[in-house]
Amino acid sequence: MDWIAALAEEARRSDIILADQWAAKYAVGPGTVSKALSRCARRGLVERVTHKIYVNKLVPDFLPQDLVNVLRPNSYISLESALWFWGISTQTTALLTCVTTGKPRDFNGKAFAISYRSIAPRLYSGFIEKHTRYGKYLIAEPEKALLDWIYLSLQEGYTPDLDELTFQPIDRPKLLETGKRYPRTVLNLLLPALAVQPLAS
Repeated sequence: MDWIAALAEEARRSDIILADQWAAKYAVGPGTVSKALSRCARRGLVERVTHKIYVNKLVPDFLPQDLVNVLRPNSYISLESALWFWGISTQTTALLTCVTTGKPRDFNGKAFAISYRSIAPRLYSGFIEKHTRYGKYLIAEPEKALLDWIYLSLQEGYTPDLDELTFQPIDRPKLLETGKRYPRTVLNLLLPALAVQPLAS
């Protein structure tokens, strides 16, 4: 089989290679696919993410966001990455920060850096779906990203600095309603900061 031709063909539809799907699609054993992708990785044609997930390097406009819900279906982009996306923070980071109801883990490669932190299933809400050229991902709404960030910061033992954040994109009623799901310490920290800045409503 011509695996390079297969990569080129798949690059028209997806920037992510799932080994199990390839095995089914091309009617070959999983071991054969694994060895073929390993050879392609050594040649720089794909980049390994896990033993069954690869980035297709023949796709010129790969986005790490396309990996978020492939690696952890029950997850969404939040925290620093979402705060920057919504214009609440001006601090950019190469790390794509996510929360998940699954196990926390970091995935790092030349083309991606993704960090998952755990939250309780009861807090798994408050996100929307975004589409890319090849896929889709979930990202926290502004209010949820802010609450997640404060909550997990406090959980890890430090008080987040709110002074450099801009709260203009925040919807106050939605923030207060969503904040009721979190420990009271989250809103106790947040409310004084909100009082000195205008919000969206």
